[in-house]
Amino acid sequence: MSDLYRIEGLRVDLPLPGDLLSALLPIRRPRLTILDQIDLAIAPGETFGLVGESGSGKTTLARTMLGLAAPAAGRLVFRGADLTGRAAWAGLRRGSAMMFQDPVGSLSPRMRVGALVTEPLIIAGRPIADRAAEAQRLLARVGLPPGLAGRYPHELSGGQARRVCVARALALDPALIIADEPTAGLDVSIQGEILNLMADLGRDQGVGFLVITHNLAVIRHSADRIGILYLGRLVETGPAAQVFARPAHPYTASLIASEPNPDPRRRRADLAIRGEIPSLLRRPAGCPFHTRCPIAVAKCRSIDPGPRAVAPGRMVRCHLAEDIPQPRNPAEEHSR
Repeated sequence: MSDLYRIEGLRVDLPLPGDLLSALLPIRRPRLTILDQIDLAIAPGETFGLVGESGSGKTTLARTMLGLAAPAAGRLVFRGADLTGRAAWAGLRRGSAMMFQDPVGSLSPRMRVGALVTEPLIIAGRPIADRAAEAQRLLARVGLPPGLAGRYPHELSGGQARRVCVARALALDPALIIADEPTAGLDVSIQGEILNLMADLGRDQGVGFLVITHNLAVIRHSADRIGILYLGRLVETGPAAQVFARPAHPYTASLIASEPNPDPRRRRADLAIRGEIPSLLRRPAGCPFHTRCPIAVAKCRSIDPGPRAVAPGRMVRCHLAEDIPQPRNPAEEHSR
């Protein structure tokens, strides 16, 4: 199966803020590398989960994939078309959609739900014979009753607003949806409904998803594959089930070990992350995670580990991938 979206060797640089003189004169401002050496692929119908702390570059990656930030190097390919020309980007924008973190805030308070979910068709210049009927079709597609078409966003519950955002994203029948924290602020039961809806769209209609989140429970429940982003680099990628079962990078292991678990028999591995994420202005030498890594050795401070395969379909950037402490099995702990 060919990839729906493929990224090869992506680097994104953004200009640093300058003073008033640099704003008034044609002075070339220094640039900061936000993303570097990013390789990623999403297949039709697949959900790829992107995890990382604030400031790791998740939003910049999403913006670059949608053409809202320009890459400094690398290659972006959507449905086999290299995204270097205007026509190719037009095809991407017709074939992709975005789900924003704040569902109510991303909807115009002056428009009713029916107009909101069909607005993408108007913007794209697609004629609609019966706008009301199309709104009903889209609402039914995400499990909402037809009566909601006449409501305003502030009259919706959090789960209803999220489903309206999904319906709006589906208006142009996209092949790819980028979802930024799709379950943020929702009750656990509503989170499950939204994730199940996304899974149904992937399975039944072949929609690919890039899910950006801090919530590992969301990724564990919904993602087919996962990517861990740290200081603008993917430090581990692979099938979600394998990564959760046996992480190959200490950052991944630390995130998983810190995930809340109600089982009193489970002991956490000693992989607490120390300190704050470094500034991109002062990116550490060697492995960028060594300043916070609980198992770092001398070479981690001076040699940057390149990507290497640790299993079919799995990549990691770590000198000590084979030595990562793993959480103990609860059943084994209970028997002791």
